[in-house]
Amino acid sequence: MTGFGAASFHAEGGGFQLEIRSVNHRHLDVKVRVPRILSSLEPDLRARIQERFDRGKIDCTVSAAEAGALEPTLQIDREAVRGYLEAARSLGDEEGVGGELDVAALLALPGVARLTEPVVEVELLDPPIHGALEEAMDALEGMRAAEGAAIERDFGSRLDRVAELADALQERAGDVQAAVRARLERRMQKLQSETGLEDPARLQQELMMAADRLDVTEEIVRLRSHVDQVRATLAASGPGRPVGRRLDFLLQELSREANTVGSKGADAPVAHLVVDLKTELERLREQVQNVE
Repeated sequence: MTGFGAASFHAEGGGFQLEIRSVNHRHLDVKVRVPRILSSLEPDLRARIQERFDRGKIDCTVSAAEAGALEPTLQIDREAVRGYLEAARSLGDEEGVGGELDVAALLALPGVARLTEPVVEVELLDPPIHGALEEAMDALEGMRAAEGAAIERDFGSRLDRVAELADALQERAGDVQAAVRARLERRMQKLQSETGLEDPARLQQELMMAADRLDVTEEIVRLRSHVDQVRATLAASGPGRPVGRRLDFLLQELSREANTVGSKGADAPVAHLVVDLKTELERLREQVQNVE
């Protein structure tokens, strides 16, 4: 979701610069900064950005190309100054009051100094500023698309690794079940030899309970299904088709299945495989934060 775009435009006899940049963010957060005199354009600019993007922290700034071009100018009413000075001299002569007005005192008097905003026909700025915004957003979207292509390649390799780990877990889980079954059968044979009693029903019950505790078939099936859904979601992504939130949800489900497989694990190799699986899923989850 990171990117940058810029464009310039001319209006009202002056040049302007528009810049837009984005960084990763869980939701869409748009901030627009324009000179105070152009503040009426801010809502429309924000709305256009929100129509184009669905995720990311996006900052758009419009500034005059020349420093101070849109800043208020200080104007001095010299007629008012002369009037104050004349009144002060007359008062001094007529009333015998001493002292003179200095520059600081004159500037503080009402009507002497005032800030004048530059006159800008905001309506005339609509076409050029919107054209510049579209140009800048195109550049921003291009950078985000290039980043997305790199992320998609990384996603693909990590999903391949997740699928490999799922296969390894299923194979190992079968070996573990077979080992537990053999161990239970040896235990029952030992009990029979010690007591002379046979209890095939109890043996069958123990075997069924052990198999149920260790069976991860459903979890592996769901893992593979979620991997397929992630691949399909990536394949369906594109401009105007955001997939970040769906990918985030699918990775949460993948992590849930990995945790369940880990809780059913009965030996060290399974635990090691689950750790590797969780590591890959965490890396994928971090990458999803970069996806719109």
